[in-house]
Amino acid sequence: MRYELPLTGLVLSGGGARAAYQVGALRAIARIRREQLTPQARRRNPFGVITGTSAGAINGTALACYADDFDEGVERLVEAWSQMHAEQVYRCDALHLAGNGIRWLAQLSMGWALRRWRPRSLLDNTPLSTLLRNLVPMHRLPLMLSRRYLHAVGVTASSYSNGHHVSFYQSRAPITPWVRMQRMAAPAELVHDHLLASSAIPFIFPATRLQHEGRGAWYGDGSMRQSAPLSPAIHLGAQQLLIIGAGRMHEPTIGDIDDARYPSLAQVAGHALSSIFLDALAVDIERMERINRTLAMLTPEMREQHSLRPVNALVIAPSERLDSIAARHIDALPKAVRLLLKSAGARQGHAGGAALASYLLFEPGYTQELMDLGERDALQQKDKLQAWLHPSELAQARDRRMASGLPGPEGINAAML
Repeated sequence: MRYELPLTGLVLSGGGARAAYQVGALRAIARIRREQLTPQARRRNPFGVITGTSAGAINGTALACYADDFDEGVERLVEAWSQMHAEQVYRCDALHLAGNGIRWLAQLSMGWALRRWRPRSLLDNTPLSTLLRNLVPMHRLPLMLSRRYLHAVGVTASSYSNGHHVSFYQSRAPITPWVRMQRMAAPAELVHDHLLASSAIPFIFPATRLQHEGRGAWYGDGSMRQSAPLSPAIHLGAQQLLIIGAGRMHEPTIGDIDDARYPSLAQVAGHALSSIFLDALAVDIERMERINRTLAMLTPEMREQHSLRPVNALVIAPSERLDSIAARHIDALPKAVRLLLKSAGARQGHAGGAALASYLLFEPGYTQELMDLGERDALQQKDKLQAWLHPSELAQARDRRMASGLPGPEGINAAML
Protein backbone atom coordinates (compact mmCIF):
# COMPACT_ATOMS: atom_id res chain seq x y z
CA MET A 1 0.00 0.00 0.00
CA ARG A 2 1.37 3.44 -0.98
CA TYR A 3 0.66 6.41 1.25
CA GLU A 4 0.35 9.89 -0.28
CA LEU A 5 0.84 12.72 2.22
CA PRO A 6 0.53 16.42 1.32
CA LEU A 7 3.83 18.16 0.68
CA THR A 8 3.63 21.51 2.49
CA GLY A 9 5.44 24.49 1.02
CA LEU A 10 6.59 27.54 2.98
CA VAL A 11 6.53 30.82 1.02
CA LEU A 12 8.33 33.83 2.55
CA SER A 13 7.99 37.21 0.87
CA GLY A 14 10.51 40.04 0.75
CA GLY A 15 10.60 43.24 2.73
CA GLY A 16 14.02 44.06 4.17
CA ALA A 17 13.81 44.55 7.94
CA ARG A 18 10.08 43.74 7.74
CA ALA A 19 11.08 40.08 7.41
CA ALA A 20 11.53 39.99 11.19
CA TYR A 21 7.74 39.52 11.25
CA GLN A 22 8.20 36.14 9.53
CA VAL A 23 10.56 34.98 12.25
CA GLY A 24 7.94 35.76 14.88
CA ALA A 25 5.38 33.66 13.00
CA LEU A 26 7.90 30.80 12.76
CA ARG A 27 8.55 31.12 16.50
CA ALA A 28 4.81 30.64 17.09
CA ILE A 29 4.80 27.54 14.87
CA ALA A 30 7.71 26.08 16.85
CA ARG A 31 5.84 26.84 20.07
CA ILE A 32 2.66 25.13 18.81
CA ARG A 33 4.64 22.05 17.83
CA ARG A 34 6.37 21.91 21.23
CA GLU A 35 2.97 21.85 22.95
CA GLN A 36 1.63 18.91 20.98
CA LEU A 37 4.54 16.80 19.74
CA THR A 38 7.22 14.59 21.23
CA PRO A 39 10.78 15.99 21.13
CA GLN A 40 11.69 13.69 18.25
CA ALA A 41 8.57 14.48 16.21
CA ARG A 42 8.90 18.24 16.53
CA ARG A 43 12.50 18.20 15.31
CA ARG A 44 11.30 17.21 11.87
CA ASN A 45 10.98 20.10 9.45
CA PRO A 46 7.26 20.46 8.58
CA PHE A 47 7.98 22.10 5.21
CA GLY A 48 9.11 19.89 2.33
CA VAL A 49 9.46 22.87 -0.02
CA ILE A 50 10.80 26.26 1.08
CA THR A 51 10.87 29.27 -1.26
CA GLY A 52 11.71 32.85 -0.49
CA THR A 53 12.41 36.22 -1.99
CA SER A 54 14.72 38.98 -0.77
CA ALA A 55 14.98 38.88 3.06
CA GLY A 56 12.45 36.04 2.95
CA ALA A 57 14.98 34.04 0.93
CA ILE A 58 17.52 34.53 3.72
CA ASN A 59 15.07 33.37 6.38
CA GLY A 60 13.87 30.44 4.29
CA THR A 61 17.30 29.20 3.32
CA ALA A 62 18.55 29.49 6.90
CA LEU A 63 15.61 27.37 8.00
CA ALA A 64 16.30 24.86 5.22
CA CYS A 65 19.91 24.47 6.34
CA TYR A 66 18.61 23.26 9.74
CA ALA A 67 15.84 21.05 8.32
CA ASP A 68 17.02 18.21 10.56
CA ASP A 69 16.14 20.29 13.64
CA PHE A 70 13.32 22.77 13.06
CA ASP A 71 13.50 24.17 16.60
CA GLU A 72 17.20 24.94 16.28
CA GLY A 73 16.69 26.64 12.92
CA VAL A 74 13.98 28.87 14.34
CA GLU A 75 16.00 29.63 17.48
CA ARG A 76 18.98 30.74 15.37
CA LEU A 77 16.76 33.05 13.33
CA VAL A 78 15.17 34.49 16.47
CA GLU A 79 18.57 35.09 18.07
CA ALA A 80 19.94 36.77 14.93
CA TRP A 81 16.97 39.08 14.41
CA SER A 82 16.64 39.92 18.11
CA GLN A 83 20.22 41.23 18.22
CA MET A 84 20.44 42.67 14.72
CA HIS A 85 21.81 46.14 14.08
CA ALA A 86 21.93 48.13 10.88
CA GLU A 87 25.73 48.04 10.73
CA GLN A 88 25.53 44.25 10.40
CA VAL A 89 23.62 44.71 7.13
CA TYR A 90 25.05 47.88 5.56
CA ARG A 91 27.76 50.41 6.29
CA CYS A 92 26.43 53.21 8.47
CA ASP A 93 29.47 55.41 9.12
CA ALA A 94 29.07 59.07 8.25
CA LEU A 95 32.23 59.14 6.14
CA HIS A 96 31.02 56.37 3.85
CA LEU A 97 27.50 57.76 3.51
CA ALA A 98 28.87 61.23 2.76
CA GLY A 99 31.18 59.78 0.13
CA ASN A 100 28.31 57.95 -1.47
CA GLY A 101 26.24 61.12 -1.49
CA ILE A 102 29.04 63.04 -3.19
CA ARG A 103 29.36 60.35 -5.86
CA TRP A 104 25.62 60.46 -6.56
CA LEU A 105 25.63 64.26 -6.84
CA ALA A 106 28.66 64.15 -9.11
CA GLN A 107 27.02 61.49 -11.27
CA LEU A 108 23.86 63.56 -11.64
CA SER A 109 25.71 66.79 -12.45
CA MET A 110 28.73 65.55 -14.42
CA GLY A 111 27.95 61.94 -15.24
CA TRP A 112 29.27 62.35 -18.78
CA ALA A 113 32.75 62.99 -17.38
CA LEU A 114 32.74 60.44 -14.54
CA ARG A 115 32.00 57.13 -16.23
CA ARG A 116 34.54 55.28 -14.07
CA TRP A 117 33.26 56.79 -10.83
CA ARG A 118 29.64 55.70 -11.00
CA PRO A 119 28.03 54.85 -7.65
CA ARG A 120 26.51 51.37 -7.51
CA SER A 121 23.97 51.94 -4.77
CA LEU A 122 22.89 54.27 -2.00
CA LEU A 123 24.19 51.90 0.70
CA ASP A 124 27.03 49.38 0.86
CA ASN A 125 25.80 45.99 2.08
CA THR A 126 29.26 44.42 2.42
CA PRO A 127 28.63 43.60 6.13
CA LEU A 128 25.68 41.43 5.09
CA SER A 129 28.09 38.88 3.63
CA THR A 130 29.53 38.20 7.10
CA LEU A 131 26.06 37.97 8.63
CA LEU A 132 24.99 35.44 5.98
CA ARG A 133 28.03 33.24 6.55
CA ASN A 134 27.18 33.04 10.25
CA LEU A 135 23.42 32.66 9.88
CA VAL A 136 23.10 30.45 6.81
CA PRO A 137 25.46 27.42 6.77
CA MET A 138 25.05 26.62 3.07
CA HIS A 139 27.34 23.58 3.33
CA ARG A 140 24.53 21.78 5.21
CA LEU A 141 21.94 22.21 2.46
CA PRO A 142 23.02 19.27 0.22
CA LEU A 143 23.01 16.99 3.27
CA MET A 144 19.47 18.08 4.23
CA LEU A 145 18.28 17.28 0.72
CA SER A 146 20.12 13.97 0.37
CA ARG A 147 18.79 12.75 3.72
CA ARG A 148 15.22 13.66 2.67
CA TYR A 149 14.63 16.29 5.31
CA LEU A 150 13.76 18.55 2.37
CA HIS A 151 12.33 18.14 -1.10
CA ALA A 152 13.44 21.47 -2.63
CA VAL A 153 14.55 25.02 -1.83
CA GLY A 154 14.07 28.04 -4.10
CA VAL A 155 15.55 31.56 -4.12
CA THR A 156 14.31 34.18 -6.58
CA ALA A 157 16.27 37.07 -8.08
CA SER A 158 15.74 39.52 -10.94
CA SER A 159 18.26 40.00 -13.73
CA TYR A 160 19.25 43.56 -14.61
CA SER A 161 21.10 42.17 -17.61
CA ASN A 162 18.18 40.64 -19.53
CA GLY A 163 15.08 41.46 -17.46
CA HIS A 164 14.34 37.83 -16.59
CA HIS A 165 12.87 36.89 -13.25
CA VAL A 166 14.78 33.74 -12.23
CA SER A 167 13.96 31.21 -9.53
CA PHE A 168 17.17 29.36 -8.65
CA TYR A 169 16.40 26.07 -6.96
CA GLN A 170 18.14 23.06 -5.44
CA SER A 171 16.21 19.81 -5.07
CA ARG A 172 16.57 16.29 -3.74
CA ALA A 173 15.62 14.76 -7.11
CA PRO A 174 15.70 16.34 -10.58
CA ILE A 175 12.84 18.77 -11.24
CA THR A 176 12.17 20.00 -14.77
CA PRO A 177 12.77 23.77 -15.01
CA TRP A 178 9.80 25.89 -16.05
CA VAL A 179 9.59 28.92 -18.32
CA ARG A 180 6.83 31.51 -18.33
CA MET A 181 6.53 35.04 -19.67
CA GLN A 182 9.54 36.99 -18.31
CA ARG A 183 10.15 34.40 -15.58
CA MET A 184 12.02 31.15 -15.53
CA ALA A 185 13.59 28.57 -13.25
CA ALA A 186 17.18 27.39 -13.05
CA PRO A 187 18.56 24.41 -11.09
CA ALA A 188 21.65 25.50 -9.18
CA GLU A 189 23.85 24.77 -6.23
CA LEU A 190 22.69 27.60 -3.99
CA VAL A 191 25.38 29.77 -2.41
CA HIS A 192 25.43 32.97 -0.39
CA ASP A 193 25.66 35.08 -3.56
CA HIS A 194 22.15 33.95 -4.49
CA LEU A 195 20.91 35.39 -1.19
CA LEU A 196 22.84 38.63 -1.69
CA ALA A 197 21.32 39.01 -5.16
CA SER A 198 17.79 38.17 -4.04
CA SER A 199 17.95 40.73 -1.20
CA ALA A 200 19.56 43.59 -3.16
CA ILE A 201 16.82 46.23 -2.75
CA PRO A 202 16.84 48.34 -5.96
CA PHE A 203 18.90 51.56 -5.75
CA ILE A 204 19.61 50.92 -2.05
CA PHE A 205 21.87 47.84 -2.25
CA PRO A 206 24.24 46.86 -5.09
CA ALA A 207 23.49 44.08 -7.58
CA THR A 208 25.31 40.74 -7.40
CA ARG A 209 26.77 38.85 -10.35
CA LEU A 210 25.52 35.25 -10.73
CA GLN A 211 26.25 32.52 -13.25
CA HIS A 212 23.40 30.96 -15.22
CA GLU A 213 23.84 28.55 -18.13
CA GLY A 214 27.52 29.39 -18.33
CA ARG A 215 26.98 33.13 -18.57
CA GLY A 216 27.28 35.79 -15.91
CA ALA A 217 24.62 38.43 -15.28
CA TRP A 218 23.86 41.05 -12.66
CA TYR A 219 20.91 40.32 -10.38
CA GLY A 220 18.92 42.39 -7.92
CA ASP A 221 16.02 41.93 -5.54
CA GLY A 222 13.75 39.05 -6.47
CA SER A 223 10.62 41.03 -5.62
CA MET A 224 11.07 43.13 -8.74
CA ARG A 225 8.83 41.97 -11.59
CA GLN A 226 7.63 39.08 -9.44
CA SER A 227 4.19 38.55 -10.94
CA ALA A 228 3.61 35.09 -9.41
CA PRO A 229 5.41 34.66 -6.04
CA LEU A 230 3.54 31.43 -5.24
CA SER A 231 4.54 29.77 -8.50
CA PRO A 232 8.04 28.48 -7.51
CA ALA A 233 6.74 26.52 -4.50
CA ILE A 234 3.98 24.93 -6.59
CA HIS A 235 6.33 24.06 -9.44
CA LEU A 236 8.71 22.49 -6.92
CA GLY A 237 5.96 20.11 -5.82
CA ALA A 238 4.15 21.77 -2.91
CA GLN A 239 0.56 20.59 -2.56
CA GLN A 240 -0.42 23.08 0.13
CA LEU A 241 1.15 26.41 1.07
CA LEU A 242 1.84 28.31 4.26
CA ILE A 243 2.41 31.91 3.17
CA ILE A 244 3.93 34.48 5.53
CA GLY A 245 3.73 38.02 4.16
CA ALA A 246 5.19 41.28 5.37
CA GLY A 247 2.32 43.70 4.94
CA ARG A 248 -0.77 44.97 3.11
CA MET A 249 -3.08 41.93 3.23
CA HIS A 250 -4.42 42.19 6.79
CA GLU A 251 -3.14 45.63 7.77
CA PRO A 252 -5.76 48.28 8.64
CA THR A 253 -6.32 50.67 5.74
CA ILE A 254 -5.79 54.40 5.97
CA GLY A 255 -8.90 56.48 5.33
CA ASP A 256 -9.03 59.25 2.74
CA ILE A 257 -7.58 62.53 3.95
CA ASP A 258 -7.23 65.99 2.51
CA ASP A 259 -3.46 66.30 2.29
CA ALA A 260 -2.17 69.59 0.93
CA ARG A 261 1.50 68.80 1.49
CA TYR A 262 3.56 67.57 -1.42
CA PRO A 263 4.75 63.98 -0.75
CA SER A 264 8.28 63.71 0.59
CA LEU A 265 10.99 61.68 -1.10
CA ALA A 266 10.66 59.12 1.71
CA GLN A 267 6.92 58.78 1.03
CA VAL A 268 7.47 58.27 -2.69
CA ALA A 269 10.33 55.79 -2.16
CA GLY A 270 8.38 53.89 0.52
CA HIS A 271 5.34 53.69 -1.75
CA ALA A 272 7.49 52.38 -4.59
CA LEU A 273 9.12 49.73 -2.38
CA SER A 274 5.74 48.64 -1.03
CA SER A 275 4.55 48.17 -4.61
CA ILE A 276 7.61 46.03 -5.33
CA PHE A 277 7.55 43.95 -2.15
CA LEU A 278 3.92 43.62 -1.14
CA ASP A 279 1.44 43.96 -3.99
CA ALA A 280 2.39 40.94 -6.13
CA LEU A 281 1.87 38.50 -3.24
CA ALA A 282 -1.62 39.80 -2.46
CA VAL A 283 -2.58 39.67 -6.14
CA ASP A 284 -1.23 36.12 -6.55
CA ILE A 285 -3.14 34.90 -3.49
CA GLU A 286 -6.35 36.39 -4.93
CA ARG A 287 -5.64 34.65 -8.24
CA MET A 288 -5.05 31.31 -6.50
CA GLU A 289 -8.30 31.63 -4.54
CA ARG A 290 -10.20 32.47 -7.73
CA ILE A 291 -8.76 29.40 -9.50
CA ASN A 292 -9.65 27.21 -6.51
CA ARG A 293 -13.25 28.45 -6.59
CA THR A 294 -13.48 27.82 -10.34
CA LEU A 295 -12.09 24.28 -10.02
CA ALA A 296 -14.52 23.54 -7.19
CA MET A 297 -17.42 24.13 -9.58
CA LEU A 298 -16.16 21.50 -12.03
CA THR A 299 -17.16 17.86 -11.93
CA PRO A 300 -14.45 15.32 -10.97
CA GLU A 301 -14.31 14.20 -14.61
CA MET A 302 -13.76 17.77 -15.83
CA ARG A 303 -11.08 18.38 -13.21
CA GLU A 304 -9.23 15.25 -14.36
CA GLN A 305 -8.99 16.73 -17.85
CA HIS A 306 -7.75 20.10 -16.59
CA SER A 307 -4.07 20.90 -16.11
CA LEU A 308 -4.79 23.12 -13.09
CA ARG A 309 -5.24 21.70 -9.60
CA PRO A 310 -6.50 23.33 -6.40
CA VAL A 311 -3.87 24.42 -3.88
CA ASN A 312 -4.85 24.92 -0.27
CA ALA A 313 -3.19 27.88 1.39
CA LEU A 314 -2.93 29.39 4.85
CA VAL A 315 -1.84 33.04 5.02
CA ILE A 316 -0.22 34.80 7.97
CA ALA A 317 0.13 38.56 7.49
CA PRO A 318 0.50 41.61 9.78
CA SER A 319 -2.62 42.76 11.60
CA GLU A 320 -1.01 46.16 12.25
CA ARG A 321 0.60 48.67 9.89
CA LEU A 322 4.35 48.11 9.93
CA ASP A 323 4.90 51.68 8.72
CA SER A 324 3.37 52.95 11.97
CA ILE A 325 5.60 50.65 14.03
CA ALA A 326 8.66 51.84 12.09
CA ALA A 327 7.74 55.47 12.77
CA ARG A 328 8.21 54.85 16.48
CA HIS A 329 11.73 53.45 16.01
CA ILE A 330 13.43 55.72 13.46
CA ASP A 331 15.58 57.31 16.16
CA ALA A 332 17.12 53.89 16.90
CA LEU A 333 19.01 53.99 13.59
CA PRO A 334 22.66 55.11 13.50
CA LYS A 335 22.89 58.89 13.40
CA ALA A 336 24.16 59.13 9.81
CA VAL A 337 21.37 56.93 8.47
CA ARG A 338 18.80 58.71 10.60
CA LEU A 339 19.85 62.08 9.21
CA LEU A 340 19.74 60.70 5.68
CA LEU A 341 16.18 59.42 6.14
CA LYS A 342 15.03 62.57 7.91
CA SER A 343 16.37 64.70 5.08
CA ALA A 344 14.21 62.58 2.76
CA GLY A 345 11.12 63.17 4.90
CA ALA A 346 11.03 60.17 7.27
CA ARG A 347 10.75 61.26 10.87
CA GLN A 348 9.96 59.90 14.32
CA GLY A 349 6.26 59.46 15.06
CA HIS A 350 5.10 60.18 11.48
CA ALA A 351 3.89 57.10 9.62
CA GLY A 352 3.50 58.90 6.30
CA GLY A 353 7.24 58.94 5.60
CA ALA A 354 8.22 55.88 7.61
CA ALA A 355 7.51 53.31 4.90
CA LEU A 356 11.06 53.66 3.59
CA ALA A 357 12.49 53.30 7.09
CA SER A 358 10.44 50.12 7.66
CA TYR A 359 12.67 48.31 5.14
CA LEU A 360 15.98 49.59 6.56
CA LEU A 361 15.33 49.51 10.33
CA PHE A 362 17.55 46.59 11.24
CA GLU A 363 17.51 47.52 14.91
CA PRO A 364 16.46 45.26 17.83
CA GLY A 365 13.64 47.44 19.16
CA TYR A 366 11.88 47.36 15.80
CA THR A 367 12.68 43.77 14.85
CA GLN A 368 11.61 42.45 18.25
CA GLU A 369 8.29 44.30 18.03
CA LEU A 370 7.72 42.81 14.58
CA MET A 371 8.56 39.33 15.84
CA ASP A 372 6.10 39.74 18.72
CA LEU A 373 3.41 40.81 16.25
CA GLY A 374 4.19 37.87 13.95
CA GLU A 375 3.93 35.46 16.87
CA ARG A 376 0.57 36.92 17.99
CA ASP A 377 -0.86 36.84 14.48
CA ALA A 378 0.22 33.23 13.97
CA LEU A 379 -1.23 32.14 17.30
CA GLN A 380 -4.55 33.64 16.22
CA GLN A 381 -4.61 30.79 13.69
CA LYS A 382 -3.38 28.15 16.11
CA ASP A 383 -6.13 25.63 15.35
CA LYS A 384 -5.50 25.81 11.62
CA LEU A 385 -1.74 25.54 12.08
CA GLN A 386 -2.15 22.50 14.32
CA ALA A 387 -4.22 20.76 11.65
CA TRP A 388 -1.73 21.63 8.92
CA LEU A 389 1.52 20.91 10.67
CA HIS A 390 0.71 18.00 12.98
CA PRO A 391 2.46 14.85 11.71
CA SER A 392 0.13 12.14 10.52
CA GLU A 393 -0.33 8.92 12.49
CA LEU A 394 1.83 7.29 9.83
CA ALA A 395 4.69 9.71 10.46
CA GLN A 396 4.45 9.27 14.21
CA ALA A 397 4.48 5.49 13.79
CA ARG A 398 7.62 5.84 11.69
CA ASP A 399 9.27 7.86 14.45
CA ARG A 400 8.47 5.13 16.95
CA ARG A 401 9.94 2.50 14.62
CA MET A 402 13.10 4.56 14.11
CA ALA A 403 13.47 5.04 17.86
CA SER A 404 13.20 1.31 18.40
CA GLY A 405 15.63 0.53 15.58
CA LEU A 406 13.03 -1.21 13.41
CA PRO A 407 12.95 -0.60 9.63
CA GLY A 408 10.13 1.51 8.16
CA PRO A 409 7.47 0.19 5.76
CA GLU A 410 8.07 0.10 2.02
CA GLY A 411 6.49 2.63 -0.29
CA ILE A 412 6.50 5.67 2.02
CA ASN A 413 7.84 8.80 0.38
CA ALA A 414 9.98 10.20 3.19
CA ALA A 415 10.07 13.61 1.55
CA MET A 416 6.32 13.85 2.05
CA LEU A 417 6.49 13.30 5.81
